[in-house]
Amino acid sequence: MPKRLFISQPMRDKTNEQIEKEREAAIKSVKEKYGDDIEVVDSFFKDAPHDARPLWFLAQALAKLSTADVAYFCKDWENYRGCRIEHTCAAEYGIDVIESYKEDSDD
Repeated sequence: MPKRLFISQPMRDKTNEQIEKEREAAIKSVKEKYGDDIEVVDSFFKDAPHDARPLWFLAQALAKLSTADVAYFCKDWENYRGCRIEHTCAAEYGIDVIESYKEDSDD
C-alpha cells in the first residue's frame, strides 16, 4: 500500500510554476526516503474560489492532511502561519513529518 504524501509549502507571491517545481523536489526527496511507492495528496488548489480567504485554504488543506501518512514541509514553512498550523496538526496526530530547509533547495 503506498504512503500518502501531503506537501505543505508557502505559496504567497509564488507563481504556479514555482509552486509545482518545489512540489516536484519534495516528491523526489520523499521517494529517496520511502521509495517510489508514494501517492501524492493534491493540496494545491488551483481552482479555488476567487474570493477564498486564507482560512478557507487552511480548512481544505487540513482535510487533505487528515488522509496523509507523511507530511513534507518545504523550505521556509516555519515563517508561514498556515504551514505552522499544518505542522502542529501533523505532529499531534501522528503523521510522519519531514522538514526541508534552505540547504535542501537549489534556488
